[in-house]
Amino acid sequence: MRFEVPQFIEVEDKIFGPLTWRQFVYVAGGSGVAIVLFFLTPFIIFILFGVPIAALTFALAFYPINNQPFSLFLEAAFRFVRGSRLYLWQKKGTGVYNGAYEKIESAPMQLGAYTPPTSATNLASLSRKLELNALQNEK
Repeated sequence: MRFEVPQFIEVEDKIFGPLTWRQFVYVAGGSGVAIVLFFLTPFIIFILFGVPIAALTFALAFYPINNQPFSLFLEAAFRFVRGSRLYLWQKKGTGVYNGAYEKIESAPMQLGAYTPPTSATNLASLSRKLELNALQNEK
C-alpha cells in the first residue's frame, strides 16, 4: 500500500478566497471595529482610533517580518518592553591574573622563551604555561 507524504505543511490553507482562516479573522475583526467606530463616533475619533486599528489589522493579516507573522513580532516587542533589562555582573573569585601584568612587565625577557602557536593545541599549551607562570610569580 502506498502512502503520499504531505508536502508544504508550513503553508496555511486558503479558506475564504485568497485568505487563510487567520487572515480572515484579523481582517473581519479589525474592519468590524473600524466600521462601528465610523458609524457610532464623531469623525475625529474614528480618525484617531479607527485608522490605526485598521492599519494594525492589515499588518497582522498581510505583513510578515523575516518570514514570520507580524503577530510574533508584536509578541516579542511586547515582551521586550515589559521585561526587565537590568543585567548585573557579579565577579566570582579573585581571578588568576590579579596583578600579573606588572610582574610580567618587570621580569626580564628570556630569549627563546616564547614560541608562536601554530595550532589550537599549541595555543592551549601556551595559555596553560602563562597561567602557571602567573601563579608562580604571585608567591
